[in-house]
Amino acid sequence: MGHTFDTDTAVGHCPFMPVFGPPALMLERGDGTEVFATDGTRYLDFLAGISVVSLGHSHPVVADAIADQARKLVHVSNFFANPVATAAAMSIDGLLTDATGRAGQVFFTNSGAEANECALKLARKHAGPGRHKVVTALGSFHGRTLATLAATGQPAKHEPFAPMPDGFIHVPWGDLDAIEAAVDETVGAVFLESIQGEGGVNPAPDGYLEGVREICTRKGALMMIDEVQTGFARTGEWFGFEHSGVSPDVVTLAKAMGNGMPIGACWAPVGVAAAFVPGDHGSTYSGTALATAAVEAVISEMKRLDACSLARAGESKIRAMLDGADGVTGVRGNGLLLGVALEEGIIAGDVAAEALANGLIVNAVNAATIRIAPPLTVSDGEIEEAMGILLSAIATVKAAP
Repeated sequence: MGHTFDTDTAVGHCPFMPVFGPPALMLERGDGTEVFATDGTRYLDFLAGISVVSLGHSHPVVADAIADQARKLVHVSNFFANPVATAAAMSIDGLLTDATGRAGQVFFTNSGAEANECALKLARKHAGPGRHKVVTALGSFHGRTLATLAATGQPAKHEPFAPMPDGFIHVPWGDLDAIEAAVDETVGAVFLESIQGEGGVNPAPDGYLEGVREICTRKGALMMIDEVQTGFARTGEWFGFEHSGVSPDVVTLAKAMGNGMPIGACWAPVGVAAAFVPGDHGSTYSGTALATAAVEAVISEMKRLDACSLARAGESKIRAMLDGADGVTGVRGNGLLLGVALEEGIIAGDVAAEALANGLIVNAVNAATIRIAPPLTVSDGEIEEAMGILLSAIATVKAAP
C-alpha cells in the first residue's frame, strides 16, 4: 500500500541529506484532509504537515491567492513596502492586539526558527548588556538553528553540536518556583510554549502562564510565547496563550499562518519592538509579497469559517471516541492539537506505523504518545474513520507478542 521513497536514483544515491531518515511515502497531491501517494493510495492526514495545513491541502482560496500574486509581484526587497505584506502585518497585529490588549509590530521571517531567532535578539537588545540570558523550559522545542536549539530544553539534541551558544537557562516545565529562582538581574526574558508540542503535547498547567507573567512583570523580564505550533486557531483560540488570559510581550508565529507557504513572524508591542533600530535585524525574504499573500488569505478564510469553533468541535468529537478506549490512558491538549497517551508497553512508533499501513497519518511525538493535529476543516466522517483506524492500530500493537 502506498509508494515508498526509492533511494536508488539515477545518481546512485538519495538526493536529500539524511536528517529525516528514509521517507515513509512519496506523496504527490492533497485535497483537504486527504493526501495521495504516487500509486494513488489515499491517506487521511491527521498531522497536517505538523500543524501547518490547518485549512487543508490545496485550499482553493489560498491557492488562488498565491497564484494571483505570483503573476503580479513576487519579491522586491525591504527597501520598499508592498501592499500585501502591509495588509498581512496589519491583520496579524489586529489579532494580537485583540488577544493582548496592546498594539504591536511584526517582523516577517521564513520559518518558526527564524521567528524565534528574532525574538531572542529582540530580548537581548531590549534588556541591554549584562542581561542577555533567557529562561526556557525542559522539554521545549524552539528550532534547529544554533541559538534556537540552545533555547530548546532537550539536552540530547545539543550534544552533537556542542559547544552550544550560552545564555540559556532550562528549568522544569510547569515549575513556577524554578522560574522565580532563575529570573535574576542577568535574565532578560522567559520564553515558553503555551503547549509543548514536540515535547509530548504538554499543555501549560493551570495557573502556570499567569504565574510566569507576574514574575516577569515584577522582575522586569520579557514574557515571550512561542506560538509556532499552537497559533492560528489550532487550540480552539487564535493563540494558545489566550486559554490562560495572559498578555505576553513577544509572540512568535509560523506553520499554519501560510497553510504550507513557508513563512513566520515575530510580533511585539510597539514599546518593545522599539528596541530594534535600522540594521539590528533583517532578512532578504522578510515580507515577500508571495508568502504574505498566503497569510492574508489564511486569516481571512479562518475568520470566515470561525476556525476556532471548528477546532473546539473537532476536539470534542475526538475525545468522545478516545476517552476510556482500550489502550488509551488519556488525551492531552486543546483544540486539534492533541496527544493520545498510550498504556505502558504500547510503543507509539509501532502504532503510528500500523496506522500508516491502514491509511492514516499520525506521528509518535514520543515513545508513549501519538500526536493528532488534522486540518481544522476535518469533517466528522473523517474523524470517525481516522479514530477507527487509530484504535484498531492500538489494539493490533497491544496484542502483538
